[in-house]
Amino acid sequence: MRPSPPSTPPAEAGSRDRARGPSAGTVLAVLSAAPSLALVGWLLAGLPLLLLGWFRPLVAVPLGLLTAAALCRYGLRRLPETVEATARQTGAVVAVALGSAVFNAVFHSEQLVVRRDPATYAQTTIWLARHGSLPIPRDIAALGGPDPALLFESAGFYDSGGAVVPQFMPGPPLLYAFGHWLGGLTGLLLAPPVLGALAVLVVAGLTARLAGGRWAPVAALLLAVSLPFLYTARTTFSEIPSLILIFGGLILLHDARARLRAGVTGVGYLPTTPSAERPGEVREAQPRAALAGAALAGLVFGLAVLVRIDGLRDVLPVLVYAGLLIAMGRTGLREEGRLGLPLLGGLVVGTGLGVAAGYLLSRPYLTYLSSSLTPLLLICGAVVALTVVAALLARPLAAALRRVAALRWLPEIVAGLVVAVMAVFAARPWLQQVTRVPTTRADRLNALFITNTQRANGLPVDGTRLYYEDSLHWVMWYIGVPAVVLATLAAAVLARRLARGTGFGWLLPLAVIGWTTVTTLYRPAITPDHPWASRRLVPVVLPGLIVLAVWGLRWSRDKIRRMGYGPAAQRGLTAVGAALLVVPAAVTSIGTAFTPVERGERAAVEAMCAALPERASVLVVERVTGDRLTQVVRGACGVPTARVAPLWGSDVAGKTDVLRLASRIRAAGRVPVLLAVKGSQLTRYGDPVQVMALRTRQDERSLVSPPDGTWSTAIDAWMTVPAETPPPES
Repeated sequence: MRPSPPSTPPAEAGSRDRARGPSAGTVLAVLSAAPSLALVGWLLAGLPLLLLGWFRPLVAVPLGLLTAAALCRYGLRRLPETVEATARQTGAVVAVALGSAVFNAVFHSEQLVVRRDPATYAQTTIWLARHGSLPIPRDIAALGGPDPALLFESAGFYDSGGAVVPQFMPGPPLLYAFGHWLGGLTGLLLAPPVLGALAVLVVAGLTARLAGGRWAPVAALLLAVSLPFLYTARTTFSEIPSLILIFGGLILLHDARARLRAGVTGVGYLPTTPSAERPGEVREAQPRAALAGAALAGLVFGLAVLVRIDGLRDVLPVLVYAGLLIAMGRTGLREEGRLGLPLLGGLVVGTGLGVAAGYLLSRPYLTYLSSSLTPLLLICGAVVALTVVAALLARPLAAALRRVAALRWLPEIVAGLVVAVMAVFAARPWLQQVTRVPTTRADRLNALFITNTQRANGLPVDGTRLYYEDSLHWVMWYIGVPAVVLATLAAAVLARRLARGTGFGWLLPLAVIGWTTVTTLYRPAITPDHPWASRRLVPVVLPGLIVLAVWGLRWSRDKIRRMGYGPAAQRGLTAVGAALLVVPAAVTSIGTAFTPVERGERAAVEAMCAALPERASVLVVERVTGDRLTQVVRGACGVPTARVAPLWGSDVAGKTDVLRLASRIRAAGRVPVLLAVKGSQLTRYGDPVQVMALRTRQDERSLVSPPDGTWSTAIDAWMTVPAETPPPES
């Protein structure tokens, strides 16, 4: 008999384990879960500092990085094997994410002149990074003191409570400020591509967890080449951070369920990194880690509200799901019921922080949205009440639900409803024409914009049209008909399984994706020109349908395998299916992917700032320049600025007001400077000098077809220092 080999000493075995390193699946799991934790850590550290007026790099950077690192360390410690992936699959995902970052950085936008939301976010970020507090002071003393002709609001910025208040939620500027601190305007403009790469990792990570590692690169590539993603990952929008938080929350909750299962069954309880800990110790710690993971997931979901107020709607299914888990815990139906209370607690804390920040820092914006926000808050309240009631009445409700679940045709009915809803959205253009009669000033301006855009597109003029009936067709433009069909098939199959009492891990992802997709497609609530309107699809709709479509492709491959087809047919179906998913999206994007927009704005703004004299105080005497450049001069140039009220029925201020204000500025020891869009509007005050003459490309404004190019645009600004004795009128 051959002697048995000598046993390996425990210390040597532990050393060998540590040398082996984490698996490729673990690497992908960590890389995809970390972005949401890092963002939440930064927001948790930055928001209190902002409210205290201390959001300065010397304080915020170390505190934010430490908080982010702590959440990542303890949120990912001892993570079970939640992803099965090869090194090639993980490498492909990382390659797509890095390629996305580089590509979008090369073709990034420079939207600094305030015409639409990205520049509002950028200018808010510039102010926040340089001053560390909000709102923005008027600095009336530098403008000669109070005067009824001085106006401080401009596009994207309200005059409220004696200060200038940015329009949107403070979450995105808090995030983008880090880029500004690292690299000034360059860092600010390159932050969106970096966040875009993190979003690719997050969507790929959720796909790997729900469909398998081999499908993650397909989902990553489809997202990365889709036009709405390219559009929002190149400039300072709020949609990409929102995507990271919502899908990151789904990842963290999935992993919390895996931790709980690992602790109970002992399956998949290896730590994320090589460890000298005994497996038994790791297994025993998993249930506690699962509760903490659920609380973190709730916090991540809730803080989506700090980034976009629409996050209130998007996370409603999470509230219902938490109530369901609590009810399950009370009835003992599932072990996951233990996760309900921590998930709900984290959700309440995160949402509360977001709502409080909005109320304290963006109240005029919330007031402006009150017509849609108030019903949403009422819906949230009703959902909370129903969730509490359902949790309290869990046992009798469970008995009733069992009787409903026993209905023979229920799974088929549920699956049929999914298909029917998508079919109605597809047929909606032939069934309905969505219109809105303007009743407010904002509505009238929107109707005028739509009218002008219709003329530019050669369409019949009707300013009441909203084009919302085409919303599902927007999705088909951007990810293709095959992706929508596969996503619908997947949703129907998964809903059928859930009705049968299986596939519980898909319940929350399907609820979040389904709820937000239906509500967004029914009422996108956005000006309908593209690619602008496509941003509504980015936080949940497109990535959610992509995850479903890829799962549908996997289901189709498994189906033909069960039918007896061999490996060659399965590989062929996978290759053809992946091409049908990626190619239509790439074809739609090709017309705009290689054309950066708004380039030259940074140089134009810097040149304008350099042209302003020392101790300048700027009066903007014309409407268009006032909307576009008031906050740019105030924030980017660091010069006290206000608009001068225009004459009734005119875009230009009255000469008497301008001269009076200029005289008061001189009396305050400063130099009055006038800005307008045309030199002829300033000749009555002095010799005008052109300080901005930008010729660049802007986004197309397409209403009934996907955008396939860009439009030219011009931005001009003229300056003069008014003479103490102005020249006579000619």
